[in-house]
Amino acid sequence: MLDPDQTLVFVEVRFRADNRFGDGLESVDYHKQRKLRLTAEFFLSRHTTYVHHTCRFDVVSVALNIHQQPQIDWAQDAFQ
Repeated sequence: MLDPDQTLVFVEVRFRADNRFGDGLESVDYHKQRKLRLTAEFFLSRHTTYVHHTCRFDVVSVALNIHQQPQIDWAQDAFQ
């Protein structure tokens, strides 16, 4: 995603039917962050147009509440 300020945003979307094992943001641990960084590096190597853009990693967490309605949380700049 490209923000209006021309920041290239890599967004990880995590779904949880319940929070028994933690919420979506908590599930993006060190290992997942490493995979996302490597994926971003690969993307930038293939799409050199974006190489000089500032980059950011966001996490969108979707969970169902007790009424089975989605609860959406968006953590901008979730990790470096």
